[in-house]
Amino acid sequence: MNVPLRRVATVVLVMFLALMVSTTYIQFVQADSLNNDPRNVRQIYQEYGNFRGPIVVAGESVALSTPIDDPYGYQRSYTNGPLYGHVTGFFSIVNGTKEIERTENEFLNGQASTLWIDRLQGLITGKKPQGASVELTIDPAAQQAAYDALGDQRGAVVAIEPTTGKILALVSKPSYDPNLLATHDTKAAREAYTSLINADDDPLVNRAISGNTYPPGSTFKLVTAAAALESGQYTPETVIPAPDEYPYANSTQTMKNFGGARCSPTGEQTLADAMRISCNTAFADLGVTLGGDAMRDQAEDFGFDSKLSIPMTVTPSHFPDAEVTDDAGQLARASIGQGDVRVTPLQMAMVSAAIANGGKQMTPYTVATVRGADLDVVQQNEPSLLRTSVSPTVASQLTSMMISVVEGGSGKAAKIDGVQVAGKTGTAEHQSGAAPHAWFTGFAPAENPQVAVAVIVENGGDSGNEATGGAVAAPIAKAVMEAVLNK
Repeated sequence: MNVPLRRVATVVLVMFLALMVSTTYIQFVQADSLNNDPRNVRQIYQEYGNFRGPIVVAGESVALSTPIDDPYGYQRSYTNGPLYGHVTGFFSIVNGTKEIERTENEFLNGQASTLWIDRLQGLITGKKPQGASVELTIDPAAQQAAYDALGDQRGAVVAIEPTTGKILALVSKPSYDPNLLATHDTKAAREAYTSLINADDDPLVNRAISGNTYPPGSTFKLVTAAAALESGQYTPETVIPAPDEYPYANSTQTMKNFGGARCSPTGEQTLADAMRISCNTAFADLGVTLGGDAMRDQAEDFGFDSKLSIPMTVTPSHFPDAEVTDDAGQLARASIGQGDVRVTPLQMAMVSAAIANGGKQMTPYTVATVRGADLDVVQQNEPSLLRTSVSPTVASQLTSMMISVVEGGSGKAAKIDGVQVAGKTGTAEHQSGAAPHAWFTGFAPAENPQVAVAVIVENGGDSGNEATGGAVAAPIAKAVMEAVLNK
């Protein structure tokens, strides 16, 4: 072979090798990134051209796909969209996915590894793959009750079955209609998303589990009381200091009780009484006496500063680090749920659920079952123990104290006829000049708990500066608990 031919052959060989390498790289290394690239119109058509499985609540589809005569093939729609919007999320051509639509996408679109038999059958029969159905733990009566009771107020409600961890209700207000984002009119979908993103009241933020966390106010006194009881140095009948004012260390400022009230004419009272009337100064002194490490350990035993998904990602709740609580004044504020303590409503529902379940905190979850196109179960989520928060004895003591809050203290508005309710109210300061957040957390029936709940109403809701957790949040919790108990 002469030199020119050898050169040509070499060039051709190099070109073939380059083609093979580039093809292999694209098909195997870049495949996932290219498939998931939002500019990949082919991927969008493929996603929408296959039947997407429904999201189901109590046997009814709250998110479903129906055939439509357009290039996409199927239209995703949401029945009662605003009611379930912060659970289902949305599946949008231009705006992506959110919540269950995102976390369970591989099941819903039929691409999960556990659905390989369905895909194999599709290859053999020539039928397009079908997505699996995702069945949720949500109780529609509890969800509706939470949604209605919260009304037009900003806030969130979470309800949990204490013995299993099933999430029975998850409502965030304001809500939104996922149908506006799922439309195939891309211009309208973009405009709807832009409007929601720019709205002052942040309707896309799931206040129940993410976004900006909140100071829990006096609902956190459950954690402080638990730390005291777990130490072995206190019982509910232990007499503790309850001064009219608590002096901050190294400061001329003092902490006062709500409304400047006096907790006790003697300046001291039992731990149970301090809980019943929610005495700030008593719990501030108690937390400082216990120390930052004990308080932090107990908060962590309830799940603070831990990652969690349900399967939607939950923002961790937070108890301040040692460099903060080494300051006695900061620790005093943290011990009554103020200062740098931050929580999600889910976290406070988990605190109550752990107490209700004898101290055992179950893993919260929203997906009960995943079924293939033939309705065979491909995934079944079972209850699992997440952690032990307190001993059974301490859980029983806390339950008795919470019962007294509802029967003779600040939580009377959560009373249910014929049912013993355990609860704790909270009124949390969060910004100078702003109305306080109103809180309630609790469970019922106290002797055989079926539901634990947490409610927050931002800025006091309709009551504004006059709001208290007992007046504003407790009636909402009552409505949700009644909905579960009256099934």
